[in-house]
Amino acid sequence: MVTFGTASAAPGEVDTGRLAVGETRDGSPFGLPVAVVNGAADGKTLYMQAASDGDELNGVGVIRRVMPQLDPADVSGTILVCGIVNYHAFQVAQHRNPIDDTKMNRAYPGDENGTSSERIAAATYEAAVGADLVVDLHQGSTSRMIDECRVRCGSRHHLHEECLELARVFGCGYILDQKGPDGQLARTAPDDGVPTIDPELGGAVGFDETSVQAGTEGVFNVLNYYGFLDGQCRPRPQTRASGFEQYGSPVGGLVDFHVDLADRVSRGQTLFEVTDVFGGTKAEVTADSAGIFWRSRRLPQVATGEYVCSVGTDIDTY
Repeated sequence: MVTFGTASAAPGEVDTGRLAVGETRDGSPFGLPVAVVNGAADGKTLYMQAASDGDELNGVGVIRRVMPQLDPADVSGTILVCGIVNYHAFQVAQHRNPIDDTKMNRAYPGDENGTSSERIAAATYEAAVGADLVVDLHQGSTSRMIDECRVRCGSRHHLHEECLELARVFGCGYILDQKGPDGQLARTAPDDGVPTIDPELGGAVGFDETSVQAGTEGVFNVLNYYGFLDGQCRPRPQTRASGFEQYGSPVGGLVDFHVDLADRVSRGQTLFEVTDVFGGTKAEVTADSAGIFWRSRRLPQVATGEYVCSVGTDIDTY
């Protein structure tokens, strides 16, 4: 019998339930939606979660598409799923937990006696570090972004190659291989011996069908490659960036991009210009390095210093 919160499944069974993590402001208990797929045969354990940031819904779209396709009779091992991590932010369609104004993916490994986000992080981290592999489904918030997969443990980490292999197997096409900030699950769990990736499935307001499909295919790639399912998966070469440059606007106005997502850019190439409301050019911003146009803001209006776009640099094929 495998238990995750109130979900409990014997070999060959699936169950759903709730993982208790506290009470809401009116004193009502609440829990995160969780599921257990306990395969009929022995094997590894995969932990998968989504909506660590409350407005990043493509991962939720992946889970609701993957779960109905899983027959535990065909599964070897165990799949643990938390469908919505940032409960409070999800309820109000915000990025950060409004109870403590915290970005959940900076709170790991958490604290069972800490803030709201730390308690949620601690409860989900227990499941993560009990697994053999972790897939933490994200997206580029509501910005526009390519489908990519992040390896956040750092190139000198003893599990770097295992995390990189997992990212290549997931197979979005692009990998950002750069050490992440403190508190990220994909940075913290490898310290406890668990290869972990952070797929960033595009960027959208609501669901984006193309990115949800890419994430669904990625999850099944992982399930097939690591023996949870009896299918074939041959990892394809991925374009990897180990640097990441962000660009802000030097002036206020309206942004016009000169390149599209996934375009190769050269050093000195114009990325965007900023005009006034009458169409007059106020500034042009060029690339500091060669790379791939990775991410951009969705709305055209910007203030001085406001984020506009990012370029992945130090490109190779893995």
